[in-house]
Amino acid sequence: QVQLVDTGGGLVQAGGSLRLSCAASGRTFSSYTMGWFRQAPGKAREFVAAISWGGGRTYYADSVKGRFTISRDNAKNTVYLQMSSLKPEDTAVYYCAADGVSYRSVYPNSYAYWGQGTQVTVSS
Repeated sequence: QVQLVDTGGGLVQAGGSLRLSCAASGRTFSSYTMGWFRQAPGKAREFVAAISWGGGRTYYADSVKGRFTISRDNAKNTVYLQMSSLKPEDTAVYYCAADGVSYRSVYPNSYAYWGQGTQVTVSS
């Protein structure tokens, strides 16, 4: 069993930056593909970014490519999402996910464990 705690959300103006963190419990974190998803009100949960277990491979949704960076620190059991050049359309609850089938898996049901989510609001 893995428990994930998402933190770092908040209110930011368009063009600003935020860094989300996801702290995981358990000794198997370093073997998991990790991902970030987001869900805006009235919309389905959508893929944002993913990173392979070793950190050497990453994959991004087209909507965030070049603006967001996913990274991980296996010694700290933590995965990060650095978000820059934020836009109002990035407003959503962001969720960390663990144990993905592949770092290119974009469907929520490809991941076994989920954080509680952290709200990101980007004002125009």
